[in-house]
Amino acid sequence: MAKPNKKGPTKTVDIFCSACKTPLFKYRKGGKGALVKCFIERISQNFTKEPCICPNCNRPFARPAVIRGIPAYKIIGGKVTFK
Repeated sequence: MAKPNKKGPTKTVDIFCSACKTPLFKYRKGGKGALVKCFIERISQNFTKEPCICPNCNRPFARPAVIRGIPAYKIIGGKVTFK
């Protein structure tokens, strides 16, 4: 399996909780598609206190996973929005 690009994309997106609109991450996302996973090494700013839990409403928004040998968060559908 191919590993994700080390340098990664330069475009960042802001990821918010869909329930309470609290900022969760600033993430270097590649491509135009939906947000399915977040590689931990591409998160430029992390606003969460506990991994995969919204700091404001305490709802889980993702699950920890290993994708292509790299630690990542698999996003639960409909739990986050991004701009």
